[in-house]
Amino acid sequence: MIRAFTWIAVAYLVAGAVALAVANPLRAEHPILVAGAADLGATVAIFAFSLAFRNSSFYDAYWSVAPIPIALYWWLSAPDSGADPVRRLLVLTLVSLWGIRLTYNWARGWRGLHHQDWRYTDLQKRTGRAYWLVSLLGIHMFPTVVVFLGCLPLLPALTEPARPFGALDLVAAGVTGFAIWLEAAADQQLRRFTTASHPPGEFLRSGLWAWCRHPNYLGEILFWWGLFAFSLAAGVVSWWTAAGAVAITVMFQLVSLPMIDRRMIDRRPAYAEHMKRTSALLPRRPAAA
Repeated sequence: MIRAFTWIAVAYLVAGAVALAVANPLRAEHPILVAGAADLGATVAIFAFSLAFRNSSFYDAYWSVAPIPIALYWWLSAPDSGADPVRRLLVLTLVSLWGIRLTYNWARGWRGLHHQDWRYTDLQKRTGRAYWLVSLLGIHMFPTVVVFLGCLPLLPALTEPARPFGALDLVAAGVTGFAIWLEAAADQQLRRFTTASHPPGEFLRSGLWAWCRHPNYLGEILFWWGLFAFSLAAGVVSWWTAAGAVAITVMFQLVSLPMIDRRMIDRRPAYAEHMKRTSALLPRRPAAA
């Protein structure tokens, strides 16, 4: 595992260097353009490692790592913007907590260079020779673009001087903080379940997982809507600040959750009945045993 994580560290250091190389000649341009170009450049660098090692899971940590330097760049790009310092510090702290926690959760579950996410393996079987083009566009670039859209509310939250810290900031912080807690608690419950012994076909349906089938994804969706709320608190009411939260919500609803549910039914037949009694995302009081 030391060798595996060393290669991951090398890949992300190279990606960071590529991002800086891309951003440097664009530093006079709009901060969204600079950050977006750097983000795409870093993604291509990670894809190069995925291709070299024949393992697309080199990308798995990227979407939880990338928002931190994006937020930090936008923070540093406007030191004299007049944006509320409390909001700026709170937003950067929450994004960092989310990214560090999620990356740690990935790292402790990763099994090494031989391990690839099951979704990528299934996709590789279905696409054959076209897989690496699909991997570049679908596994690497698509999530990068969606997460970048999700980060757009950070720009006004970190640079907009229109409004001082207020009640709406507290709402945004509450939603974002709760989302981080919910996702962390759900992931921890899932980890405890998967590392314990259970009868064949059993699945987690207690704790947070009794209230909905995917509490970790609910936390993820709420996190991005919390960031959007910070842009509203900063006084920016525009469709572009909501684009990422909408895209991420739709992606989970139409792609990620159905894919996981189908896999669960294939591997655990009793899950089909569980789906009838338990909602996917909206929490509902568990039925009495």
